[in-house]
Amino acid sequence: MTINRGTSARKRAQKVDAFIGKAPDAHRKGVVRGRKEQITLTIAPDLLAKVDEIANRMGQSRAALINRAIYELAERVAA
Repeated sequence: MTINRGTSARKRAQKVDAFIGKAPDAHRKGVVRGRKEQITLTIAPDLLAKVDEIANRMGQSRAALINRAIYELAERVAA
């Protein structure tokens, strides 16, 4: 690591913030609805057909089923 005496701490912090700000996930892009944030999800057609089939059998929407599956997985992994 080199020490650059000509760069102030403030300028270094600005450069770091600019670098981090360019990351794809640095800013929320989704639409916030109440306590939820809308996202875009890319999914294989075969898997989407299975999701739709299960959602129909359970009488739920696709979004509700995906939310439930993610919630249940998160709870299992966190335990």
